[in-house]
Amino acid sequence: MIEVRVHGRGGQGGVTSAEMLAIAAINEGKFAQAFPSFGPERRGAPVIAFARVSEQKIRNRTKVYNPDIVMVLDPSVLAIVNVVEGLKENGMLVINSAKSIAELRREYSFKTDLARVDATHIAQEELGLPITNTTMLGAAVKARALVAVDSLVGPLEHRFGRIAAKNIRALKRAYRETEIDLI
Repeated sequence: MIEVRVHGRGGQGGVTSAEMLAIAAINEGKFAQAFPSFGPERRGAPVIAFARVSEQKIRNRTKVYNPDIVMVLDPSVLAIVNVVEGLKENGMLVINSAKSIAELRREYSFKTDLARVDATHIAQEELGLPITNTTMLGAAVKARALVAVDSLVGPLEHRFGRIAAKNIRALKRAYRETEIDLI
């Protein structure tokens, strides 16, 4: 089983990205679940969402304490949340940042596999808005092959309707532009 934790801010689509990942996995014949963890937060407040993908039935319904993958949708979260807390030893941190991997490692002392993409820039160009959920999905599936990138197309079309094409472009562009540094 692969467990994912998504860090973002309210309104950025972190919960939606976890749901899209789970739907894509289910469409591939896998078992999956996605769920948020938040209280009465308002737009812009830190939010966490979780997803699990497995080849077997998932019986665990608790939050993800030891993720295999952590996605950071908003780089400002890095200054206020310990995003690597509980990350498995061979885990992957996938960050939305304009900074290079070397800069991120220097600034935050990350000692884990690391992937980065400037998801905000891509989202702004492709969607016209800095909403990074679909771009970060592209980065996450490039960093760790949870599902095929094309398996996300159907769920995005269903969820976003007439604006799906823009989200699919953002997803695939982030997939191409994601840089990965394995330790």
